[in-house]
Amino acid sequence: MAFKLGISCVERSFCFIAILIAVFAATLRAQTSGENDAHPFSSPVPALSLCGQPADDWLLNSAALDQDGSNPDHTNCSNSHQQDDWVHSWMRKVDEARASQPHFVSPIVTTHVLLVQQYRYDMSWQQDPSGGTVTSNYGASRGLEIIPTTRLEVGIFPPAYFVHQSKTSDGFGDLAWQVKFRAFSATEGKGDYFVGFFLGGSFPTGTPPNGLGHTVLTPTFAAAKGLGSWDIQSTIGANLPATGTNLLGRMIVFNTAVDYKIKSKIWPMIEQNSTFWSDGTLDGKKEVFLTPGVVLGSVPLAERLHLSVGGGVQIAATQFHQYNHRWIFSVRFPF
Repeated sequence: MAFKLGISCVERSFCFIAILIAVFAATLRAQTSGENDAHPFSSPVPALSLCGQPADDWLLNSAALDQDGSNPDHTNCSNSHQQDDWVHSWMRKVDEARASQPHFVSPIVTTHVLLVQQYRYDMSWQQDPSGGTVTSNYGASRGLEIIPTTRLEVGIFPPAYFVHQSKTSDGFGDLAWQVKFRAFSATEGKGDYFVGFFLGGSFPTGTPPNGLGHTVLTPTFAAAKGLGSWDIQSTIGANLPATGTNLLGRMIVFNTAVDYKIKSKIWPMIEQNSTFWSDGTLDGKKEVFLTPGVVLGSVPLAERLHLSVGGGVQIAATQFHQYNHRWIFSVRFPF
């Protein structure tokens, strides 16, 4: 029964993703088809035309007003320009942000240290400590990440859906979010580094054990450095419950990913993922995982829309661990 629910959930999830991609690709094709862009996530396109006229002709005609100060052609072109302007402005900010930082791939587990604009969907399957049962996680607290300004990223991550082989009830987890701030950065050849401060958290939309049952805030410090074909991305943060600290405790989370770039399309990597508890039922405990993995891509799909996929497995490296052999599959759609 759990397997059938899991398959049904996957089908619904991929159906939603397919619809989202189709709609977004159509929107970008309609609204950004005239935008020239030198960024790798862009495609060269023809010059902008408005109302069936070249841009230069439209600018000339805009000065030829009727005696009452109006020009029907000018009005139509102005409306068209206003409809497109927010998209062009947004995409310029995205390109400017990308041009102000290195170009490292998103790790499998570690939060991507750079500002990134993409839709990401992860799935994972993990064994309990005894290895007897498997818990499936569809969504894995990943979702839509956008760059509204050149120094900020905002992420909204819909609740994941959990399927248990045990008698534990299946259900949705918590709604999560994150805001990234880029403090300092330099592109390849000019320093190849990134330093930022992130603030994230989750709201108790799910019920235990699928949700935490309490609001949690997660401040994080992030840094990355490129060394030729290698790059190192590292984050250290804390999970701070707004309530329920006596149950959940406080956690220090330290992650580091080391990637190697092969022809800018293949990214083998190794990560360490560490958690340390203070207070709560796990006071004094710690667990460490080693996560080998690989990311492939990105491959252009339509206009600015690209696709990359990745996978890896978390392997427990400490005697205490709440799960083991967590297999992760990740799909990303940068745009």
